Amino acid sequence: MNRNVITFGAVLLASSLIPTPNSTYANAISANQKVPKVIQVAQSTAVNTNTIEQSILNQINQYRASKGMSPLVRNTKIDEQARIHSKNMAEGKVPFGHQDFSNRVKSIGISYNGAAENVAYNQGSQDPATQAVQGWIKSQGHRKNIEGNYSQTGIGVASNSKGEIYFTEIFINNK
Repeated sequence: MNRNVITFGAVLLASSLIPTPNSTYANAISANQKVPKVIQVAQSTAVNTNTIEQSILNQINQYRASKGMSPLVRNTKIDEQARIHSKNMAEGKVPFGHQDFSNRVKSIGISYNGAAENVAYNQGSQDPATQAVQGWIKSQGHRKNIEGNYSQTGIGVASNSKGEIYFTEIFINNK
């Protein structure tokens, strides 16, 4: 079996870090986070990004329900920014990570009290959505975002010619 890489990244922005739309912030990544993680996975053949995105939403909301939390509502404006970021990472236009996260959130165009982002990539997984979600749940920083006080989410998935699949989930609290 080939060795394939699955990597995860998380950033959390509290409302205190974004006091105004014109403010800047430093990317924050959990101190407990270890990047990259290398695990064995099987080769996959076709990538249906819409199906993967919906699967991620379903799994995240199932996890939140198991913790007695409200489901996240998917927002197409947030999806758009998440998809752009995943596509840019897949195409190598930006490095894997959270660069320009504050600009992505501003581009969504909705008022918010807090925002966070989880990113991941994997290659060769039979079930890339589950692989990403389970990795996020096992990571303290990512899990904190999933369990955060957020009401809306957007999910974007993109793949490249090398078979790498990139995931971005943005969480927004607009309450």
